[in-house]
Amino acid sequence: QLRLVESGGGLVQPGGSLRLSCTASGFTWEYYAMGWFRQAPGKEREGVACISNSGGDIMYGDSVNGRFTISRDNAKKTIYLQMNNLNAEDTAVYYCVKSGASRSCLEGYVDSWGQGTLVTVSS
Repeated sequence: QLRLVESGGGLVQPGGSLRLSCTASGFTWEYYAMGWFRQAPGKEREGVACISNSGGDIMYGDSVNGRFTISRDNAKKTIYLQMNNLNAEDTAVYYCVKSGASRSCLEGYVDSWGQGTLVTVSS
C-alpha cells in the first residue's frame, strides 16, 4: 500500500526556518518525481517544489525560489523541504506528493498525496 507520511510542520516566527520531511513506501521509489504543494486558507493550492527521480532536475514555485530547498534521500525513501526566511504568506498546509512522471510534478501528473502538515508563520 502506497503511503506518504509528512512531518516537521509547526509554528515558527517570521524570518525563521523549518524542515519538512516525507517518507514514502509502497511503490518503486526510484522511478518517480516527488514534490511539495501547499494550500493556504482561502487560496488555491500551489506547487512549491519538485525533484526528479534522479534528483538532477529541481523546480520551485516563484514565491519560494531562493528560500526553499528540496532534496531527496533515496536510501531512506524520503524527501525534504528546507524552508528559510519564512513569512506570513508561507502559512499553509503542506502536502507531499508523488508524481506519476519521472521529471515533473505538474498537478495533472500527481497520483498520490500525503495527509498534509500545517506550517504557521506568526509572531
